[in-house]
Amino acid sequence: MAKVETELKGRSIVVTINRPQVHNCVDAETAQLLFEAVQSFRKARDLEVLVLTGAGDVSFCSGADLKHVEGLIARPGADESGPMGISCVTDLEKPTIAVVNGYCLAGGLELACWCDFRIASRNASFGNPARRWGVPLIDGGTQRLPRIVGLGNALYLIETGIVIDAARALQMGLVQEVVPDGQALPRALELAEAIAEYPRVSLKNDRRAVYEGLSLPLAEGIRLEAEIHRSSLADPEMAERLRQYVAGQRPPLPHPPACS
Repeated sequence: MAKVETELKGRSIVVTINRPQVHNCVDAETAQLLFEAVQSFRKARDLEVLVLTGAGDVSFCSGADLKHVEGLIARPGADESGPMGISCVTDLEKPTIAVVNGYCLAGGLELACWCDFRIASRNASFGNPARRWGVPLIDGGTQRLPRIVGLGNALYLIETGIVIDAARALQMGLVQEVVPDGQALPRALELAEAIAEYPRVSLKNDRRAVYEGLSLPLAEGIRLEAEIHRSSLADPEMAERLRQYVAGQRPPLPHPPACS
């Protein structure tokens, strides 16, 4: 069995870290396979959403394989792509969703934060327990986590090593939905299918404006937004969808999850 498996689901691809016997921790081979899967997704014109998950229901990813950490650092291309395989990939133009089941720890938390948003099973747990061993967050955790949960929450997780449950992660804004065990992947694919049906140009431009505007002052960010969306306003697909709107057609939206 491959350490990373891919499966096509309509216009989405599910990328699964497949090392359940070691809680889906990432070694050099796994990191390289993750990088290759993301690059294949980037080039696939018929694929619109990437869903990242871990095999089994015990772990999304427990982080780097600390028994073989030297290989992660020495892996050819690690400086360009990141030790865990994809953390330095910041120019992807298409949406990504993390499906978190079970442990999402240390480098695994960094992989989840690499995605645009996160859907978690109720058994999911999040944290940085590798703090005990002096292992740093070098796959984007110190940069992405504060942007997602805010400075105080990020430093709380980074410095204490504490592990929180899915309910606390939802309250913190680390995850966007918590669903019953076994339902996170179907829910993510439901959302991915909806995303794939929307006009592509404006969605990708909205996503780009969000990421590129994060570090800008508000006025500069608004100017960037206007510049990026010139192509959105000229998109023939938007014009066609607006004609459908005038004709009374209303494509369905995905429903939010029921309150638990």
